[in-house]
Amino acid sequence: MVDTSVIPPALARNAVGVWGEDGRRWLEDLPRIVDDTLRRWSLRLEHPLPMSFHWVAAVTAGDGTPGVLKLAVPGSDHQPVEAATLRAYAGGGAVRLLDYEPECGALLLRRAAPGRMLRHLVPDRDEEATAIAVDVMRELHAAEVPDAGVPPLANVRSSLVRYLTEHAHHGPLPRWLVEHAVSLFDDLLASASTSVLLHGDLHHDNVLSDEQSASGWVAIDPHGWVGDAGYDVGAMLYNPDPDVRSDALLRRVPARIEQLADGLGLPVERVVAWGFVMAVLSEVWTVQDGGEAAGRPLDVARLLEPRLR
Repeated sequence: MVDTSVIPPALARNAVGVWGEDGRRWLEDLPRIVDDTLRRWSLRLEHPLPMSFHWVAAVTAGDGTPGVLKLAVPGSDHQPVEAATLRAYAGGGAVRLLDYEPECGALLLRRAAPGRMLRHLVPDRDEEATAIAVDVMRELHAAEVPDAGVPPLANVRSSLVRYLTEHAHHGPLPRWLVEHAVSLFDDLLASASTSVLLHGDLHHDNVLSDEQSASGWVAIDPHGWVGDAGYDVGAMLYNPDPDVRSDALLRRVPARIEQLADGLGLPVERVVAWGFVMAVLSEVWTVQDGGEAAGRPLDVARLLEPRLR
């Protein structure tokens, strides 16, 4: 039986905060779930990995394949989408899905090696980091869009609308900023010429070095959406460490925009617009998760807003 001490406070807090009693019961049963899954898939537990909403650990399969075991509260809305997205990517630009048991909330992924995060190139090699992200995006966006299992990007709109409904008169974010994001989001969807399989949360912590991949880097933890390719550029403008307000990183935003637009063949104006929408969305999600909207995404939104006029 795995020692429950491997469950960090953040995971315990988030599991109960998001899934309530289901999350609490899952935490209590987690040692048994881990033990059963390791035995069922003939895995050897190596060591825990950073955890926030899932139990995650490095494992080794019986044939020696290095893997990552990721366990979620059964019934989680996100995990089936992640599995469908990774299955569609089929190892092209993303870690490969090795196995999935939805009834147990268990994902088995091939482990990226050496697994160094892209964030380690920032700020000294920021241009190189952005170029790597562009290469990964190109590979991901070339995947065939699955017939089912991944929702349309239009569903993201509900988060913005929910914020405006819950904060009808006042709120932690300027209302006009969120209203502008809704209007712009609608315009961007209406004017999209093609739809691709989006990662949905592509940033410096979700791109890892991998000696087995074509580019030497792979994406992890996709949110999974189907829609306009420009959506995936947004998180690259306010990461890494979006909670840290940094004038130095903020000054890099214009250069990142130009590089992303050029590398992906997108109009600069469209990258600016998606960057603004994603920055506002990030702060809206922070508020909806009980946090304070005062990080770098808000600074990025304010920086980009004049370019939208």
